[in-house]
Amino acid sequence: SLIGRLMFELPEEMGLIAVAGRQTQGKGRGGNVWLSPVGCALSTLHISIPLHSNLGQRIPFIQHLVSLAVVEAVRSIPGYEDIELRVKWPNDIYYSDLMKLGGVLVNSTLIETTFHILIGFGFNVNNSNPTICINDLIAKFNREEGTELKALSADCLIARTVTVLERLIEIFQEKGPNGVLPQYYKYWVHSGKQVRLRGEDGPLAWIVGIDDYGYLQVHQEGEGVQSVHPDGNSFDMLRNLIVPK
Repeated sequence: SLIGRLMFELPEEMGLIAVAGRQTQGKGRGGNVWLSPVGCALSTLHISIPLHSNLGQRIPFIQHLVSLAVVEAVRSIPGYEDIELRVKWPNDIYYSDLMKLGGVLVNSTLIETTFHILIGFGFNVNNSNPTICINDLIAKFNREEGTELKALSADCLIARTVTVLERLIEIFQEKGPNGVLPQYYKYWVHSGKQVRLRGEDGPLAWIVGIDDYGYLQVHQEGEGVQSVHPDGNSFDMLRNLIVPK
């Protein structure tokens, strides 16, 4: 892609973002195709992260920060705090815990002591198909609460997302995971949920949080708290979780 070639040719302190009106060759996790009709906020952002920094030592956290930034972009606007936009580990944006309306994909390349990170994110702002969009949630909120919140534009939300992300990265670099996790947990869909480990018939475990490296932490009866990651094959990223050795 153009941005992939450009990112190594710009001065280090210069940021780079590409915004697509619509996209036909988007990529998701595991090679899935991400089709993006008009009305979807779509962006690829390039950032540089020093290897020897809090975030450089915990690169998987970037996808969580971006997901949080998308949710915060909406819910930090006065009046929009209760719009039911949430994060789903590891990289999805959800309406409550019901329906996906966006996602994040992060590619990182380490050159000497700097990570060059390409962040792709897309979320439905103004297109009710094929799932649901942010402006649907705002309209629903207006109907239920008698408010008159305005619809939001994709451009406004991309700009807000990038601004929030910069702030989250600054906080993370200064304070580490604990600087951002309270906010992340406030918006995530997994509090008190159960998952199965290692397969459909595996043991049940409770989700308790994420660890210092961005893995999911679960509590299994008699086993204490363990970190897990998804098997990568199931449609639902949380279905069968593997316990890393």
